[in-house]
Order: sequence, then structure tokens, then C-alpha cells
Amino acid sequence: MKQSKYKASMSLISFGAVIMDPQKRFALSNARSSRTRQGSFILGLSLALSILASCASTIVGTGAAIGIAAFEERPLATIARDTKITAQLRIALLEKSETHFTAVSIEVFEGRVLLTGIVPNEKIRADAVNLAWKTDSVKAVLNELGLGKLSLLDTTKDSWISAQLKSKMTIDKHIHAINFSIETVAGIIYLIGVAQNQAEMDKVIAHARTIRYVEKVISHVRVKQG
Repeated sequence: MKQSKYKASMSLISFGAVIMDPQKRFALSNARSSRTRQGSFILGLSLALSILASCASTIVGTGAAIGIAAFEERPLATIARDTKITAQLRIALLEKSETHFTAVSIEVFEGRVLLTGIVPNEKIRADAVNLAWKTDSVKAVLNELGLGKLSLLDTTKDSWISAQLKSKMTIDKHIHAINFSIETVAGIIYLIGVAQNQAEMDKVIAHARTIRYVEKVISHVRVKQG
């Protein structure tokens, strides 16, 4: 009889060992779900960006490509390569952390990677530069990343500035706006692309300087020779 009670007691102890506190079980479940969602998000983004890069390379020979080529300075193969660089670098940043992915903005033109944004620490800035250099086909990395934090008001102003400049460039018949990319961070406008001549470049900068809240204009635009 004593042996039977002993076995029953051991069974209860064993059973109790596998019963987890509800709060701990909930926390563990959330952690697993979070990892699953993050993994799915990275996979989904990877697929989406891969498709985007593939689409850019397959537009050669289509009517849309012919229309773009009439205004776009870069050959279609270069556009496809720049798109692929952007996709690969975004995935690499996301795999580092969500902060790497959200804090760093990327513009790629002719294999030159422009990094802009405000990051919280030097490590993230260094990581972004290193990852950019490790990406296939990158010719140059233009590091314009700053340290600190932007307020919602700052971010709103920056978006407004970029929209204003894009609008001014688009309606100016002397500017091929498609050949320029714009990023605005803390009131500083960063430009990358290619200008047909110095006169076109001067017009873009002149437009930028007329916009409210603009602190400075930094150009990484290549001016065509001749």
C-alpha cells in the first residue's frame, strides 16, 4: 500500500513538472510567435525584393522600357543592377536588425550607394557602410549617415521638402527629373544621379534652395562631360 502511494506521489510530481505557469507559457508563446513572424517577414521581403530586381532586368525589350530609356540616362542593364544592389542591401540590413532597416535610407545610382538617415549609434552606421561595400557590383559608398534621433516633426518636414523639390524639378522643362534621386534628412537635401550639364545641375540646386526649412544641399550628382 505504501509503495502504491509512493508511485502515485511520483506521478503527480512528474505531471506537475510539465505544467508551466500560465504567464511564462504566454511569454514563451509570444517569443516564438515573434520569431516566426520576423522570419516570415524577412522571407517575404526577400522574395518581394528578388521579384522586383528580376522585373527590372526583364523589362528590356518591352514598350515600357523603351519609354523609360527615352528619359533615363542609365542603360537598362545598369538600372537592373542598381535595383538588385538596393534589394540585396535592404535584406542585409533587415537581417542585422529592424533598426538597421528602418533608420538607413538607400539610393543607388550607377553602382554608387548613397546612405542617408539618422542612426542611434556608431555601430549601426559602421554596419551599414560595411554591408554596402560587401554587396555585389558596388563601386562606391557615400556615407551621409548621422548620429542622433529625429522627431516626428523633423521627419514630416523632411518628407515635405523632398516632395516640394520633386514637384519643382518635374515641372521644369529644363530638368530631366527621372535622372535624380532625392533624400532629405534634418533639413539637408542629398542628391544623387546624373545631370546633362552644369546648367541643369545649377537649376536643381537653385530650386532646392528656395524651399522652406532647407538647411543645406549636398550633391553627389555626376555631371556629364561635353
